[in-house]
Amino acid sequence: MIKKTLLILLLSITLFSKDKIEEKKENIFIKKCVPCHEYLPSSLERMFMSYLKVYSGEKTFKESLKSFLRDPDELSSTMSELFLDRFGVKSKTELNDQELEEAVNLYWEMYNIRNKLK
Repeated sequence: MIKKTLLILLLSITLFSKDKIEEKKENIFIKKCVPCHEYLPSSLERMFMSYLKVYSGEKTFKESLKSFLRDPDELSSTMSELFLDRFGVKSKTELNDQELEEAVNLYWEMYNIRNKLK
C-alpha cells in the first residue's frame, strides 16, 4: 500500500514538473517574442513562412534565425524592402542563448506545417 502511494505521489510530481517546464518555455516565447510582433502587419506565421522559403531545413532555419536575432541587419533579413523601409530592422535580442534556443524551438514547433500534417 505504501509503495503504491509513493509511486502515485512520484508520478504526480513528475507530471506536474513537466507541465511547469513546458509552461515556462511557452512563456518565454509569449512574453518575449509575441509582444514585439503583435502590431506589425505581418504575422509571426507569415514571417515563419518567409524564413522557411529561404532556409528550408529545420537546422538551417533555426541557426539562421538565431544568428539574425543575435545580430540583425538588412542583408540577412527575409522581410521585403518595403517592410524594412517602413518598420526597420528589429533590434538585437535581449534573450540569453538558452532562452533564445527555447524560443526558436517553440516557434518552429508552433508554425511548422509538417507537424500539423501528421
